[in-house]
Amino acid sequence: MPLVAPDNPVHDIKWWHTATVYQVYPRSFCDSDGDGIGDIPGITSRLDYLQRLGIDIIWLSPIYQSPMDGNGYDISDYRAVAPEFGTLGHFDRLVSEARARGIGIILDLVVNHTSDEHPWFLLSRQATDNPFRDFYVWRKPADDGGPPNDLQSSFGGPAWTLDPTTGEYYLHLFSRRQPDLNWENPKVRAEIYEMMNWWLDRGIAGFRMDVIDYIGKEVDREVVTDGPHLHDYLKEMNASTFGDRDILTVGETWSATPGSALLYSGRDRKELSMVFQFEHVTQQWDAVYGKWRPKPFDLAGLKTVFGKWQLALARDGWNALFWGNHDLPRAVSRYGDATGFHSQSAKMLATVLHLLKGTPFVYQGEEIGMTNMPFTSINQYRDIETLNMHRLQMEAGLSPEEFIRGANESGRDNARTPMQWNATQHGGFSSGTPWIEVNPNYATVNAEAAMTDEGSIWNHYRKLIALRKMHPVVVYGDYQPWLDHHPDVFVYTRTLEEVRLIVVASFRPSEVCLTMPMELLAVGKCLIWNYEAVDRVETEMVLRPYEAIGLLTDA
Repeated sequence: MPLVAPDNPVHDIKWWHTATVYQVYPRSFCDSDGDGIGDIPGITSRLDYLQRLGIDIIWLSPIYQSPMDGNGYDISDYRAVAPEFGTLGHFDRLVSEARARGIGIILDLVVNHTSDEHPWFLLSRQATDNPFRDFYVWRKPADDGGPPNDLQSSFGGPAWTLDPTTGEYYLHLFSRRQPDLNWENPKVRAEIYEMMNWWLDRGIAGFRMDVIDYIGKEVDREVVTDGPHLHDYLKEMNASTFGDRDILTVGETWSATPGSALLYSGRDRKELSMVFQFEHVTQQWDAVYGKWRPKPFDLAGLKTVFGKWQLALARDGWNALFWGNHDLPRAVSRYGDATGFHSQSAKMLATVLHLLKGTPFVYQGEEIGMTNMPFTSINQYRDIETLNMHRLQMEAGLSPEEFIRGANESGRDNARTPMQWNATQHGGFSSGTPWIEVNPNYATVNAEAAMTDEGSIWNHYRKLIALRKMHPVVVYGDYQPWLDHHPDVFVYTRTLEEVRLIVVASFRPSEVCLTMPMELLAVGKCLIWNYEAVDRVETEMVLRPYEAIGLLTDA
């Protein structure tokens, strides 16, 4: 039976309100042919695993044809599958097999830029009067012969590269091998919409849209995100592609604020289902060195951000909930305790996130508590951002030891080490040599062991995913924070009509003595716990390290 929110005047009921999304990074998920690179048949072989976990949607990071300068985010053919991942036939079978298990597939839509090997760009750079010239952003040199302006690439260095064929610069807000498309050109937009419909007609369930807040850029004014035509383009995209289809769309928007989120996802905006916001991530970065010298974890600050977003989208729009993805460190290493209280803190983090209002996203391996990788040398890294920033940060005065320490905390390769399936060689990921090293803790942290242990992190995730489908209060209940300034404990309630869910979670590696507000004192049914079931909230509570409970009570 579909979930119904009783007398709920706030949100139209959408199928993805009760869904949980699982992100697959194909290169690192499961290798079926022993070449050391994960592939689509490997993903298909693990669908039963994801079905048993309770997953409704799989988000695939890019599978398109690409020279892989940016790990697939540099696309040379939008309608072809990269040979190392398989074929279109393999993809169609994945969609069909997933659908048979009640799972939809959403693709990564990377349309801010292409590869410099895309045919459009190869034609664009041939001559200034080539018909494809205006598919990209070209500018004449400045008076001194240098770049047209001071825009910088997110991967370090100028965002402009001089092309000797025509003597002009092209824009790349990421790698120089990822030239930016010119969204002001209606022909570009028409090509993109046609390509999107081509994939939608193959039966996919939607798109995750890479850096979608960049497409409205105005480079001459050095406006990168939130350009004046951004939402015009998204409305046009909606009308031209998925607007009449019942699919999920989520935009990656590093610039989004609680004030702008409804522009993307408001029910009457006709743009996207939801957006990823990253305020809880960026608040932990150093003002000078960014994520390469992260600040100490600040729970009070995290609660403020989560609460702000919960309240901003309380009556319209929708939150996308996540701890990690392919660009971020492992959640249990960043927010929990991967060594002293690995299981308890991983379960606590899952409890806190999955009982918030929004659609949870689980990054591959998070459900078994995969941790950051203990790299010791820059030579072990594969990520283009990390390698570029290593050079720049050394020039800026950061020591090699500091950089490695920061990269081991925050670098993207932490999320890209192979999925740990079992305790055999390479964690069961591949019979060959993996493209990047497997975390050495695969012998104890792996899916096979987790699935057979009733008290595992994996089974905790499975229970949380099931609770979202069983209890309307988890999906539609109003959010209220408590004890906002407490440095060690996250307490919030979700209330729907006469039902209240109380969530109490400790982020501390030792006991916490907690005085609870009188309004929360209650007896009820414990829905989820990571030590033992607790059937009441009392005035004085002693929480064990990283203890978390979800208690269902009368409102």
